[in-house]
Amino acid sequence: MRIRKNGAFIVLVMVFTALTGHAQLPVHLDVEGGRIQGISENNLSIFRGIPFAAPPVGSLRWKAPQPVVKWDGVKQAVHFAASPMQGGSPVAGKSEDCLYLNVWSPAKSNKENLPVMVWIYGGGFSSGSTAEAWYDGQKLAQKGVIFVSIAYRVGPLGFLVHPELSREGTEHTSGNYGLLDQIAGLKWVQKNIAAFGGDPKKVTIFGESAGGISVSMLCASPLAKGLFRAAISQSGGSFGPAGIKTYPGENMKALQEAENDGLGYAAKAGAASIEELRKIEADKLPMGWGVGSSWPIIDGHVIPDVQYKLYEAGRYNDVPVLIGYNSDEGLSFSPGANPKEYIDGVKARYGKFADDLIKAYPLGENSVTRAARNLSRDAAFGWHSWTWARLQSKTGTSKVFYYFFDQHPNYPEGTPEYGQGSPHAQDVSYVFQHIDALNPKTSESDLEISTAMGSYWINFVKYGNPNGKELPLWPAFTGDKPAVMCFAETPHVGPVPDEKSLQVLDKYFRWRLGLNRKDRE
Repeated sequence: MRIRKNGAFIVLVMVFTALTGHAQLPVHLDVEGGRIQGISENNLSIFRGIPFAAPPVGSLRWKAPQPVVKWDGVKQAVHFAASPMQGGSPVAGKSEDCLYLNVWSPAKSNKENLPVMVWIYGGGFSSGSTAEAWYDGQKLAQKGVIFVSIAYRVGPLGFLVHPELSREGTEHTSGNYGLLDQIAGLKWVQKNIAAFGGDPKKVTIFGESAGGISVSMLCASPLAKGLFRAAISQSGGSFGPAGIKTYPGENMKALQEAENDGLGYAAKAGAASIEELRKIEADKLPMGWGVGSSWPIIDGHVIPDVQYKLYEAGRYNDVPVLIGYNSDEGLSFSPGANPKEYIDGVKARYGKFADDLIKAYPLGENSVTRAARNLSRDAAFGWHSWTWARLQSKTGTSKVFYYFFDQHPNYPEGTPEYGQGSPHAQDVSYVFQHIDALNPKTSESDLEISTAMGSYWINFVKYGNPNGKELPLWPAFTGDKPAVMCFAETPHVGPVPDEKSLQVLDKYFRWRLGLNRKDRE
């Protein structure tokens, strides 16, 4: 038999699968930019490090992502690309050339039209990587969906706002490059996922923490309209006000205030202009948590306005959403080492609402209790999920599914963990099916919760509804029936957690959302 040289690999794959009886999607595929080669593993075709945009380097630093650069020959898509530039040492190293995505496909051919779930990582918009082991999409893809994870610029390289950059852009704004990367990745999925056996009309976006906040922002961005049909936000939401001073849950700034921050960042880097700043090597730029402009802003373009107002007016991408948060997210913050520090902090942030909030989130006699920590949890995550659910169920037509994750050991009294609930990000391993059945610390309840969450998430991706056979019914959230799926020992439906406390906190946020710029300090 004679085999054409450039077709040898495909023919050999076909021969192998014919002999083994397992038809498999070819690991040689043509995508935007050229031909790629992945690997076949555990009945999946896996492709890592696929470029979806041009490297954002040189003159493209602090520019919207540009079309992918075509390549010759076959690009090896076997290993993860470098993580974006950030502080610390992320998995797979780091590089300014970071706009790559990864695909896990269970399809046997490109005719299957499988649903697609697109993962957006967290990291406070200052760090993150698709190469983290706990973001491996294998077990989710094996449930009959195509799993995609996309990288985006973080920190100052992803979100720097500066007057000169605003003058450069056709929209007269700057920042939000990381969100534009996510949108570019979703556009790539629309154009290319059919080659992997996926259906571009059946895309669900999902993420956790900054990834969940990104999902919230994409749901409100006109630039993302039509790029997905459903959304999952774990510990996300961005419904707080914009202001000069920021707090967890009130992170947003408007363009002008953010431009002032950008001027300060350039000065810190020793640059008198954007031209000089672009000449500084990426690894010499100031990086790290909260350095410079490291958060999305309200720019009137990617994010048109405060998200609360957009949802109140019905100006958002009305798709089914599955949203929620963890029971002890407050562990990620510093409420104070003792009651006095806690009270001082609450008064400094909440002003005339402080006394009511201290009653709603009470302290212990001599300690900062979990109930008190829940104020930080709700200000950063709980109020946003609750508000998202209430607003969309009121102004939208698509269903809202609301959850509360509270799966954790009952820590013995006298241990440092006594009284703790489920911390930030604990849910990720449960969703990704990475709970180790062989670990002696893993309980039957852990396995039950992980299995249920995986099934609910996959059903939602497939059908826009998490419900399915052999699962407890998860009712949609409505204003009249605010049901919440609680993942605690077993999956079961319950009321909104700490709803009376949330109602007190809601008064503060409503007040903040009504302030004019002059009074926001």
